[in-house]
Amino acid sequence: MSATILHISFAELCNLERLEHDVIVEIVSHDIVTPIQGELAADWVFEASAVPVIKKAARLANDFEIDWVAVSMMIDLMQQKEALERENAAYRLQLERFIEG
Repeated sequence: MSATILHISFAELCNLERLEHDVIVEIVSHDIVTPIQGELAADWVFEASAVPVIKKAARLANDFEIDWVAVSMMIDLMQQKEALERENAAYRLQLERFIEG
């Protein structure tokens, strides 16, 4: 069984999320997300899973009035935290099974 991967184009992303083109270009130029297709911005295609990251990055830059380097660092730290939380949950589950077993 194959997984379904959803994609969204640059234009669809701008329209759907009401983001300026320049904002998405900045997000990509700081490696916060990477398009899976396209050389020019108008041709970019993103995985749908990139949309929440793009929205979060745009909101951080806007709400806190910080530069894109800081936004990139914050997104990276938040992703690391989420990964550690998932890992911790898996270890807790293993520990519970070990204790019960």
